[in-house]
Amino acid sequence: MRPLAADDPEDIGGHRLLARLGAGGMGVVYLARSGGEALVALKVIRAEHAADPAFRARFRREVTAVRGLSGRWLVPVVAADPEARSPWLATEFVPGPALAEAVDGHGALPVAAVRVLGSRLAEALTAVHAAGLVHRDVKPGNVLLGLDGPRLIDFGIALAAGATALTAPDAVVGTPGFLSPEQARARAEEVGPPSDVFSLGCVLAYAASARRPFGTGHAAAVLFRTVHEDPSLTDVPAGLRPLIESCLAKDPARRPTAARVRAALQDPRTRLARDAGPAGGGAEGWLPPAVLRLVAERSARALDIPAPHRAAPEEAVTGPAPTAPAGQRAPGRRRVLAAGGAAASVLALGGGTAAYLTLGRRPGTELPVHTLGFQADLSGADETDGAAQERGARLAVAHHNARAGIAFRLALDTFDDRGDANRARQAAERFTKAAVRAVLGPDTPTAARAAAPRYQTARTAMVLVSLDDPRLDEDDTLRTLRVTRAPERFLAVPLAAYLTSVRPVGRTAVIDDRAAGRVGSDLADSLTQRPPNEGATRVYPVPAESDDFSPAVRAALADRAQAVVFTGTSADRAARCARALADAGFTGPRLGTWHIMRPDFLREGGAAAQGWVFGAPFTDPGSVSGTFRAAYRTAYGTAPGRWAPEAYDAVGLVARALESLGGRAGVTAGAVAERLSDLTYPGLAKSLRFTAEIPRNIDTPRGEGYFLYQTEGNVFRFLGPSDRFTKHG
Repeated sequence: MRPLAADDPEDIGGHRLLARLGAGGMGVVYLARSGGEALVALKVIRAEHAADPAFRARFRREVTAVRGLSGRWLVPVVAADPEARSPWLATEFVPGPALAEAVDGHGALPVAAVRVLGSRLAEALTAVHAAGLVHRDVKPGNVLLGLDGPRLIDFGIALAAGATALTAPDAVVGTPGFLSPEQARARAEEVGPPSDVFSLGCVLAYAASARRPFGTGHAAAVLFRTVHEDPSLTDVPAGLRPLIESCLAKDPARRPTAARVRAALQDPRTRLARDAGPAGGGAEGWLPPAVLRLVAERSARALDIPAPHRAAPEEAVTGPAPTAPAGQRAPGRRRVLAAGGAAASVLALGGGTAAYLTLGRRPGTELPVHTLGFQADLSGADETDGAAQERGARLAVAHHNARAGIAFRLALDTFDDRGDANRARQAAERFTKAAVRAVLGPDTPTAARAAAPRYQTARTAMVLVSLDDPRLDEDDTLRTLRVTRAPERFLAVPLAAYLTSVRPVGRTAVIDDRAAGRVGSDLADSLTQRPPNEGATRVYPVPAESDDFSPAVRAALADRAQAVVFTGTSADRAARCARALADAGFTGPRLGTWHIMRPDFLREGGAAAQGWVFGAPFTDPGSVSGTFRAAYRTAYGTAPGRWAPEAYDAVGLVARALESLGGRAGVTAGAVAERLSDLTYPGLAKSLRFTAEIPRNIDTPRGEGYFLYQTEGNVFRFLGPSDRFTKHG
């Protein structure tokens, strides 16, 4: 949503305008509230189009036709005025994301979800065709996802079956890649209900595979493949392929009707009838969890409608008039035409020129899409950190796509590996098969070690955001590994900096929790070899099988320890140590690592957990940028979680590599992995830079890239970067 422009009216046809939803060559779409307080999407046609008598006649005819449409999976027109000076129509407002956004961001839908999607879209088209209409622009952008099912929208270029379009005879009306061969040939007299079925087949193929069946690229090439070549359905699951192939028959007479498509998708005797309840019944939970979260977030945001306010003229998004691309002549006789209602996508071909007019989309935004993989534990023990990283990455993708003048769009395909080795290998297989440009994650050692060989074989960069596993670092075969965080082996540095510059001590006790394994022993060794403040350090081990930290604490205090460092990674065991120190009356500096910065430590440690200091390889998400914090809260309804800025930066790093390669459609994962070397990216959290020889960020040398926090009440208060506390000279 964008603010109303200074010259926008306050009211149209008794509807109070609240915000702009989009604008383009045909007109403007507003979010408005009806007299009955219902939210509507209100489309207003630009005056220059309304002044054309032929255009107004067609708009009047189509409004009359679509107002009679009804169906559960259709978005009805609730009001319209084709006689107004600026004609308008209003439809129910659906806050859900478009299918295009869900698939671009989360990858292909499961077979069961595609079955529900197809059945309900076919039901919607059955109602359209029964009314004597043809939709003519069935595409992922015109399918909105709701918690209970999809909605087919945008009848702006619908025509009564057999009617002649009020456009030039050479105009191709529709969206390349999702239109029928008869539409591609600009044979308006042949465009009937079978054309919508062909488009539905394209949509289902896209939803099931995340790939367009006739490919991408120049519009003319896509149209040629639509007319003359077979669709590419190799990634479509076998159970769906026969039905989709029948929908994509070149001959309209050989395609099934929408009613037959619906019946096939609902038929319990087919292979499509598994994995979900009957497609005609309730479908809450019909989408995969990540997409359901997206739908739920959009629905929740729709409840928080901003009060109407006016933007300065330069803030309004009005969409420039279409022009020919640089180096090409403007369209000739086969010209770009404004066809139909407010949100038409119109393609005209001539002299090698392709131009689009789409409401809410600026001309020339049919850009290459580069998909990034995101792999993390999103439902297991590390789901909190995984979810924050996914959200940070998704926000970066959205911000990139919203920038002006971009050469390509980004999409994010997410896989929940649950920290499991088998699922991690499945994720790697899926992402490499889909030729994603790079992968962010995994975030657990088990998953990373399982997936790494497959990514290396495919020459796909595995960009680790929160994980640093020494065993990966030590594997010289992993040439495409990139670690953006500071090394785990430097955990001692921020703690030593604090005990040297902030709370100088001469004697440091290390309570070495042997249950922490190598992480704990490495920390103990580092503090012993390089004692804080050039003093003395002694180690007091606690066996992994013991929960009693009192003996180690008593021994440390008997040796007159001035500070205590806990090496463990368990919040529960850290709380036990904190209570033992409090019971012994110790009030000096108490330190630990980021592994125990969990709510459990605060809850179970109680008063004994207060005042502890921690070294962490992630920055404070709330301090990096006010814009980032506000955008994150707007998108997800909560403050950013830890690792979210680092994931945001990882997307920016890969985008920078793609930009340096020109952003062209043919960029390979191997080229991106290679370009990540010797590339510098100034991120929100820290600067990122790699070399071909070093798999980690070399702008975070020893000690840098770590941050200090301290418990205060029920939060971990950010103290700042650890190098701020390091003595120099």
